[in-house]
Amino acid sequence: MDFHKYPKEYDVIVIGAGHAGCEASLAPARMGFETLTLTVNLDHVAFMPCNPSLGGPGKSHIVREIDALGGEMARNMDETMIQIRMLNTSKGPAVHGLRGQSDKQAYHQRMKRILENQDNLDLKQQIAEKLVVEDDEIKGVITKTGIFFAGKKVILTTGTFLKGRIIIGEAKFNAGPNQQYPANKLSGSLKEEGISLRRFKTGTPPRVSKRSLDFSKMEPQPGEDGLSFSFQSEPLKGEQAMCYLTYTTEKTHKIINENKMRTPLFSGVIEGVGPRYCPSIEDKVVRFPDKGRHQLFIEPEGADTDEYYISGLSTSLPHDVQIEMARSIHGLEEVEIMRPGYAIEYDCVDPEELKLDLELKKIKGLYTAGQINGSSGYEEAAGQGIVAGINAALSLQNREAMILKRSEAYIGVLIDDLVTKGTPEPYRIMTSRAEYRLLLRQDNADQRLTPIGRKVGLVDDKRYKNYQAKIKGVKKALDYLRDENNKINPTAEVREKLEELESGNLSKPVTLEALLRRPELSYEDLRFFASDLPEITKEVAEQVEIQVKYKGYIDRQQAQVDQFRKMEEKKIPEELDYSNLENLRLEAREKLARVKPLSIGQASRISGVSPADISALMIYLEQYTRSKKDDKNEEK
Repeated sequence: MDFHKYPKEYDVIVIGAGHAGCEASLAPARMGFETLTLTVNLDHVAFMPCNPSLGGPGKSHIVREIDALGGEMARNMDETMIQIRMLNTSKGPAVHGLRGQSDKQAYHQRMKRILENQDNLDLKQQIAEKLVVEDDEIKGVITKTGIFFAGKKVILTTGTFLKGRIIIGEAKFNAGPNQQYPANKLSGSLKEEGISLRRFKTGTPPRVSKRSLDFSKMEPQPGEDGLSFSFQSEPLKGEQAMCYLTYTTEKTHKIINENKMRTPLFSGVIEGVGPRYCPSIEDKVVRFPDKGRHQLFIEPEGADTDEYYISGLSTSLPHDVQIEMARSIHGLEEVEIMRPGYAIEYDCVDPEELKLDLELKKIKGLYTAGQINGSSGYEEAAGQGIVAGINAALSLQNREAMILKRSEAYIGVLIDDLVTKGTPEPYRIMTSRAEYRLLLRQDNADQRLTPIGRKVGLVDDKRYKNYQAKIKGVKKALDYLRDENNKINPTAEVREKLEELESGNLSKPVTLEALLRRPELSYEDLRFFASDLPEITKEVAEQVEIQVKYKGYIDRQQAQVDQFRKMEEKKIPEELDYSNLENLRLEAREKLARVKPLSIGQASRISGVSPADISALMIYLEQYTRSKKDDKNEEK
């Protein structure tokens, strides 16, 4: 292919400007490196091809972690949000999850402006078709128009565009999400470089006209005041958009069962593997025949549009069946579909081809992030994007990569799961995947990750000062509550107040910390008992209450983390030849050689590596380390 070299050379080139691409672009640019972002269509930067929302348990944790590291997703959401609420409030703080509805167009437009106005960042509409690799090191990319862009690092954030194919019933055609232009040739370039690809599938529900909906037959789902995604944002104020809850019916299920062989999911047209935790409605009806109905959320696509999204009704049924099915649902009897639901198949990389910093093992300087790594969801994509962007920049600075541990962040859990275990289907983060979720709450993401964001250079002075003030406020309040001089005596007045607060009796003097352990008491309730109780913000009070009320659980989990860290600190040399380790089973040798774990901890999480294999590996490493020391002593 003939090409012409672009006159400017870049430090980092990002292919794709979805949620992963935006974070992967902003991070190195903000760290001072000349960055180029190439996208199929500038009108779809940070586009939401599926639901117009962010968050939920696990996912909101990642959004707030991105924010704590210095990323943009949370702030962009707060600036364009039309509704927000907290989920799982009847459960403990570890599984609380913010969920917000965005104005889809406003979300795209603001993020595009952020990229356009970012120093060190060029944004261009170009389709990358070929990777330029020399001696197993990336040198740049060649576009469809024949331009060679030279770059020291390249990050692929192609989403579902690689050989994308949309399927609606019997109709199928090559396209990216929302019928955009697909990236048909980049897959071939990856294969030429020896990168293993697989075929995954995802889908979306129909979009329908607001004027054709009967909201009186649905359950209103209002937003809540006083919430925001970013630690730096003011809570959403004013009137919020309304979402609604409805359900499928027996008639809905009958229509699906009568037409299931017309859906590509069962007719064999779909080749890709779909997401287990976000199945299509036809999959749900067939897999759970005893379930009489399924929840559906009716959500606005934005403040200035008539389109509504039916969350929970993802489908690839033929268009005529989608109309019949939708009109069998309460409140949708007269519905008009503006855009039919569809399935989309796409190529993605086997994540076991990656290192924990998201660089490909086979090609130096080439990183991947987002759905190309086998994950699903905007939040998971953006979390990988900021990690890839930071690590590309750190590599240019000859600094150690930022690898978030499972004990530090949900992003760490996400990446470790993908790289260490691989994924047979589109991966979705859930709170159940995190062993240390009581420590990895969404409310303390800033305390966990802001120092790391500061260290890499993405947290500015203002944000860091706010973080330090919060930490100082928590410490001041806890010190006061634990002070033996501030004990509360069981006077008649105290007992009467406790009875009023439905908090039981008090028989002996206790510290304010002991009093706050009572589940029915809040930090502000203590002001009656201690007039000089430190004045703190709502966010600081939340941290104080959680640390006091869950102290026993937190301490136990921290002890588990300390044990986990010991395993993570037992490093494995990169040059280790597993084929020589005869005490390991053949399967373990093969899998260890493919994944190339950095530590004993990571090795222990590889599927097919047994505890006996780990014991044998640790014995070998002790001998290996001892022999290295002996060799050094002989040299002296």
